[in-house]
Amino acid sequence: MASGASISSSIVVESVPSAIVEVCREILSKLEEYSFSKEDVFAVHLALEEAFSNAITHGSKMDPGKEIRIDYSMDSDKIKISVADQGDGFKPESIPDPRFGKKLYEPYGRGLLLMQSYMDVVGFNEQGNIVHMVRYKEKPPLSRSQVQIQA
Repeated sequence: MASGASISSSIVVESVPSAIVEVCREILSKLEEYSFSKEDVFAVHLALEEAFSNAITHGSKMDPGKEIRIDYSMDSDKIKISVADQGDGFKPESIPDPRFGKKLYEPYGRGLLLMQSYMDVVGFNEQGNIVHMVRYKEKPPLSRSQVQIQA
């Protein structure tokens, strides 16, 4: 589907780990229809699973009575995904970097880092219970601040 027409959709599922299967099936099949690369499909899949897992574990506190809402829009250039839970939220800056200190040896706590590594844009609403992610087919040029950070 190279027409460039954009689509958007919302999916609401109960807050259980198995619900991610159908969500991924729907979104990943659309990525393939829009001719996203295998690398893009892998990156979106990984980030979506991490965001969903965090929403269930930290947001919904494993309560199957709560819901997770996934909104996505896609066109020939990019996919935007938001994952919202019914939890109290968090402050992303309060999460320690898992690459240093004691966190380095813990078998969890890398979801946010993975999302940031595989998506081009990752942000949160003020409350911290909605993550917004974007993946571009063509990577945007690095901004001056990104170049300085990487140097």
